[in-house]
Amino acid sequence: MPHSAPELASAAGGGAGWTVAATVDLLSQHTDAHYCEGRARLLPGAGFFRPESRPSRDLGVLLAQTLAASGPLRVLDAMAGCGIRALRYGLEAGAAAVWANDADPDRLPLLRQNLASLAGLRCSALTAQHLLAACLQRQERFELLDLDGFGCPTALLPLALEAVSFGGVLYLASTDGRSPTGHDRSAAIRSLGAAARAHPASWELALRLQIGVVARAAWAMGRGIRPLFSFSEGRTFRTAIQLQRRADARQERQLGLLAHCHACGEQLEQSLLQLRQWPACACIGEPPPLAISGPLWLGPLQHAPTLAAMQRLVPQLPAECVARTSERLLARLLADPGLPARCWPSAELGRRLGGGPPATQALLQALEAEGFTALRSGVMDGMFRCNAPWPRVLELAAALNR
Repeated sequence: MPHSAPELASAAGGGAGWTVAATVDLLSQHTDAHYCEGRARLLPGAGFFRPESRPSRDLGVLLAQTLAASGPLRVLDAMAGCGIRALRYGLEAGAAAVWANDADPDRLPLLRQNLASLAGLRCSALTAQHLLAACLQRQERFELLDLDGFGCPTALLPLALEAVSFGGVLYLASTDGRSPTGHDRSAAIRSLGAAARAHPASWELALRLQIGVVARAAWAMGRGIRPLFSFSEGRTFRTAIQLQRRADARQERQLGLLAHCHACGEQLEQSLLQLRQWPACACIGEPPPLAISGPLWLGPLQHAPTLAAMQRLVPQLPAECVARTSERLLARLLADPGLPARCWPSAELGRRLGGGPPATQALLQALEAEGFTALRSGVMDGMFRCNAPWPRVLELAAALNR
């Protein structure tokens, strides 16, 4: 007999003892066990499925609802897995048409079973390359293209952007964590066409490199982009990027390089359009070579009007549609546009000052009082961003500690 989500919780120990890991283990043991999320109830089957990725699905549904407010919403879920994202787009975002595709033909019966309740449904078992190439051949485009696969998606980007309507959104995920965080520099050159060096804000570095690749692909088509939101939990790097009919004025200035001095901690940035000699860092004496990453996106990571529209939807929805963790993530992203691109861990201040770091809020207020932009990072906990010279940041931090 199929198991419900509460039954799985009970089998895992129930109450406070229930964990996501326990659910995953039980789902792997019971391929006939139903999983409930939002308004969706479906069979995950024996394939790869992560309940802990729910915040990404919640934000995807909220984004889809904002897009649906402007007209009929057509969704292409190119790597659908068990179909949970496609099902929620149909049930909760009211998508007029949903195309769910997975490259594994053995998953097709499960997809059709899970999505049988949706109107305007198409299911297929094609590789992402064949799927997107077929869309290009038919000139078929979608308001939302969800591309949630394994590894680095760079090779799919030109075809994927061709399948997005003007004003539509590419919701992109990458599980390649080593290359864009500076742990495999050769692979970063091959997959991203960029240098990726070790950096304190490694998750943000990965997101900026990913957006930079999308920007270059869109610009080559004569189009523009607008990042709507970007986030990571350290394992998967997700960006929702709106395709513009043409790029905003001077958008190309947002592509550049980010440098970090591992000796003094200074960070520097400059646009490729105005590339020049790097200014001196805060080192005394002969500084070591800078660790330079890029080309990458130096512009905003979040689009406040879109995130605010998504946040306004939450109170109007049934409580089960948006998890508390998703609400908190949405609030963090809305509070931090992702500018400036220079971002440090608070712990680095403590290490450099020889004691504990100062209270982050006090430091941010001190920087703002001097006219600088200073914010908590919405991408990584324990991080802050600012445009103040690094020596001044250290001086203020030291004064607060005294």
